[in-house]
Amino acid sequence: MPQPTPGRFFQTINAYQQTAALKAALELEVFTAIGTGCVTAESLADRCKTSVKGMRVLCDFLVIQQFLTKEGSHYGLVPDAAMFLDKNSRMYVGGTASFLLSPPVKQFFDDFASVVRKGGTVMTGGGTVSYEHPVWKEFARSMIPLMMAPAEAIAAVVKATDGAPMKVLDLAAGHGVFGITIARHNPKADIHAVDWAAVLEIAREHATAAGVADRWHTIEGSAFEVEFGNDYDVVLITNFHHHFSPPTIETLMRKIRAALKPGGLAVTLEFVPNDDRVTPPDAATFALMMLGTTEEGDAYTFAEYQTMYQNSGFAHNELHRLENSPESLIVSRR
Repeated sequence: MPQPTPGRFFQTINAYQQTAALKAALELEVFTAIGTGCVTAESLADRCKTSVKGMRVLCDFLVIQQFLTKEGSHYGLVPDAAMFLDKNSRMYVGGTASFLLSPPVKQFFDDFASVVRKGGTVMTGGGTVSYEHPVWKEFARSMIPLMMAPAEAIAAVVKATDGAPMKVLDLAAGHGVFGITIARHNPKADIHAVDWAAVLEIAREHATAAGVADRWHTIEGSAFEVEFGNDYDVVLITNFHHHFSPPTIETLMRKIRAALKPGGLAVTLEFVPNDDRVTPPDAATFALMMLGTTEEGDAYTFAEYQTMYQNSGFAHNELHRLENSPESLIVSRR
């Protein structure tokens, strides 16, 4: 049996150093520089305007953390870094890092012991679900690269490429990429996006850039308060339910069911842990994020969603685990 060691303790206590190193590397554009051929501490220091010593120590640390490779004095990008951390990649997530490390997000965890005592955020106003919280504008600008793969999966599930006329309601649309992706695949799809007005302005920019603005419409306000209309073929509920309690989710799902055509689909994108609540790790750990940033949110299991959805009138619900994503789809038919 292995002997007890304090190693995990020190790794966790010092984890802020990993965050600081990655943040610095993104700000200095180290990964981008390596991608263009600057592969030594000297050439990187010259390109990124740093000291040679500082660059060497930073890059060696990133090698240890498995963001970089090292052969002799030459550094390279591991595949994940090449795809997500090089600014020349269309999948670059540096903006996402800026959002997740921004003071409005980090402040939720400044007094986490009090959060645990309470069972929810200790910030006033309900945390991130407070009225027009400014965090969502930055979210809308920064999260698209991480949502592209789930958006394509959703488009496939609703059979967007079949080209049939499709009326889609995109709840808490944020960046808008989920509805926009359906519209890109289906020239007969009309998207109706619900969110705060300031957030929808950003999503409209994305719809315009994608060439679907003429089929992309807005409904400004809270999903719990605005009128949706009816006769929707598809309703998208993406990364939204985890902010709320089961009774609140059931109330919204009943409203969604009333807006759907008979046979219409409600498609939920969520972090869905297994019943043990500790696997898969990326989905299960999301519960901690919700504990810190919301009053009632959580990462719910599929069994819990089954109960909530059935109570709301959705008898048939299927779970689809997504490849290369910590999230899952729940497909519910009216």
